[in-house]
Amino acid sequence: MDGPLPLAGFVAGITAARRADELGALLVRKGASVRYGPAIRIVPLSDDTELYAATRRLLDEPADVVVATTGIGFRGWMEAAEGWGLGEALLSRLGTTAVLARGPKAKGAVRSAGLSEAYSPRSESNAEVLQHLLESGVDGQRIAVQLHGEPLPYFVDTLRDAGAEVIEVPVYRWVGPADPGPLDRLLDAVLDGTVDAMPFTSAPAAASTLTVARRSGRLPALVDALTHRVLVACVGPITAGPLAALGIPTVQPDRARIGALARTVAQALADRSPRLCAAGRTLELRGQAALVDGELREVAPAPMAVLRALAVKPGHVVSRRELTMALPGGGEEHAVETAIGRLRTSLGEGRLVQTVVKRGYRLAVPEGGS
Repeated sequence: MDGPLPLAGFVAGITAARRADELGALLVRKGASVRYGPAIRIVPLSDDTELYAATRRLLDEPADVVVATTGIGFRGWMEAAEGWGLGEALLSRLGTTAVLARGPKAKGAVRSAGLSEAYSPRSESNAEVLQHLLESGVDGQRIAVQLHGEPLPYFVDTLRDAGAEVIEVPVYRWVGPADPGPLDRLLDAVLDGTVDAMPFTSAPAAASTLTVARRSGRLPALVDALTHRVLVACVGPITAGPLAALGIPTVQPDRARIGALARTVAQALADRSPRLCAAGRTLELRGQAALVDGELREVAPAPMAVLRALAVKPGHVVSRRELTMALPGGGEEHAVETAIGRLRTSLGEGRLVQTVVKRGYRLAVPEGGS
């Protein structure tokens, strides 16, 4: 492929735990830089009394339906049962039960255990599983739901309201990170303008990120950054829930897949990157860099903030006062002059940014052009 990769110049922040490396590798392959700040960690419940009690209950009181929501969770359940000496009994019981698998990973775990699924939705969503159950009729049925890190109150309550007896099977749960330092530093980077995209792969990670920001007094600033400047992408609508509750806009892939999420991030960043012609050169703004005639030029945060402000109205004069407000952390007018000088050096073409005496600066875009 000729020229820079599609995400060259952009920085993505990843808060995921279980699939952080996979998502990061996909974004790096497209040219992005990645900063990691895990917002959650998975705690297995193999010794947990709740999981043991739910398993014993299923052995004593057979269920009509078992819902497997995640592959890692279903495997963890089977491994825990094996450790308790209940593995064969549980598999035997599930072999006489209708097992529903939410997605391909859950389906793979079910089949690896020697079982077969009775149903798996094309959408890979809990909502479609719930709809299938309700349409099939659940009144008087006993339904076991393998939870995936946090409760599913809507799913469970809807089944109970429809007359089902629901057994919740908590296989693992999400908790905060063991070391909050990387997440704190990632949040600081979001706020100082050096992160361009935040792709989320789970609702617990999104909720934990917001909680950490709230506890440190940074939530209003974070919401503002995620609403107006940083691209927020979510693997699906459930993941987007905690963000949507605060009015933060998100983009989502058509299919809830990590690969599709990475492609959505790349396309959305490309769509929102300003492209214009200035001083006879083509100029494209990327998160922490600019393309000048297709050549990637890295730009430091302060000059980049000035460039973004100038690109809002290409060719129009932007006052020093306005540019001061655009600088990270503000500053004085002489800081703008310094940033302009550094910007011209970074772009490798001084004529791209023109000085308009006593008024300010402008991109050298022909009047009425872009």
